[in-house]
Amino acid sequence: MAEINYQYPKVNGAERYTQFRRAAAYMDKIPKGAKPTERPVEQPLKVEFAINLKAAKQIGLTIPPNVLVRADRVIR
Repeated sequence: MAEINYQYPKVNGAERYTQFRRAAAYMDKIPKGAKPTERPVEQPLKVEFAINLKAAKQIGLTIPPNVLVRADRVIR
C-alpha cells in the first residue's frame, strides 16, 4: 500500500497521519477479540530529526555543524 502524505505537521518526529493510521489498526483488533490488557505497547516505526534554523536563530541558539549533519531535515 502506498504511503499518502497529507502534509500533516510533525509530532515528536513522526507524521500525525501515520500515527492515527497505526492507532486505528491497533484499536480495530479489540472488537475482533483481542484483549486490551494483552496488547503490546507499540513504538513509532520512524523518527525524523528535524532542525529549524530560523526558529533557532530567533531564540539565539547556535546549532553546531556536526549536529546539522546528523539531521534528517534542516528547515532554513
